[in-house]
Amino acid sequence: MELANTLSGNSDIPHAWRGARRVLVVRLDNLGDVLLMTPAIHALRRSLPAVEITLLASAVGAQAGLLNPDIDDVIVYESPLVDPWQRLPHDSRREKNMILLLKECCFDGAIIFTSFRQSALPTAYLCYLADVPLRAAASVDGCGSLLTTRYRPALPMRHEVEHALDLVGALGLRTDELDMVLQIPEDARMKMECLRARLAYDHPLIIVHPGCSMPARTYPWELYAAAVDQLIMRIGATVIFTGTDDERELVERIRARMLPACAAQTTSLTGELSFGELCALVSVADLTITNNTGPMHVSAVVKTPVVALFALTNPPQQWHPWRVRHRLLYQKVPCQLCYSRVCPRGHECLRGVEPTQVVDAAVELLGELPVRKEDQGLR
Repeated sequence: MELANTLSGNSDIPHAWRGARRVLVVRLDNLGDVLLMTPAIHALRRSLPAVEITLLASAVGAQAGLLNPDIDDVIVYESPLVDPWQRLPHDSRREKNMILLLKECCFDGAIIFTSFRQSALPTAYLCYLADVPLRAAASVDGCGSLLTTRYRPALPMRHEVEHALDLVGALGLRTDELDMVLQIPEDARMKMECLRARLAYDHPLIIVHPGCSMPARTYPWELYAAAVDQLIMRIGATVIFTGTDDERELVERIRARMLPACAAQTTSLTGELSFGELCALVSVADLTITNNTGPMHVSAVVKTPVVALFALTNPPQQWHPWRVRHRLLYQKVPCQLCYSRVCPRGHECLRGVEPTQVVDAAVELLGELPVRKEDQGLR
């Protein structure tokens, strides 16, 4: 394929990497970020099939690694250097203990994945101190001896999946299979298929995930309520709300704002699903409506069309749903690409999206539905 043929670097794997037996792959931020790395991790698996692959990720990101058949083991690490969602208390023992653990694992190499704006060098230094001999990452900074392979990111900015594939391509690691990788547990899939048969046998099943770990990326809750009301009245959809345990209050506020007759056609599974069950539920649904957050990328993995309320805190060309039918909804604003965690200007890039636009996008995607997904097969 064209993308595979344009990856950077030599087509041959360097001798040092060809002899690697244990490789650490690192992505330290959020769940969706780990999912976006999976085609690149698959390139490592395809190119070096005998290698043992361990993922180093945050507790949230590790959930995606545990359902990835290309990954043999997962180590959880909450990094104070990379994690943009929280400020961890100062505790140098955390890093010292992680250095010791990585040393004990005797990794031959580490591939450090970061987004276009993140620096890989703090994590490279962690691996350097842990005596990992091969250390590869994308970097525009002077890296000294911290990296043994330094990939300079291509311009203009590319999608996160392509950015990661470029990095492993610099090591000669390639694949023609460019979809993201996730293996849904069979028991979770059966449970959600039964739920669909019970709740939405003759109606479109739509997942609405209104929360997000980044407040600036969250579509206003009252507009979510209006959009779901209109969706139910227009096409008689069955709606299931999902979210984390601490998003229960958000979901109940939305349902309380809805028309009583429409709210009665919704179910909340907020805080009740494992990650595997969430993936299974999205896979049996007809559509997902959410923000720029993890479930948007879950929808892309399982090929469920997605309406993304996409705040312009980040560039859409870098983060849009990968290889799935979708609609991105946003309002262009002068302050776009602010990379803010909390919006100081009233969510203008999202508040300008009318509920009717959300419903129109949903109806368009539902009208394009192909053969049922369970008949297509998922890797």
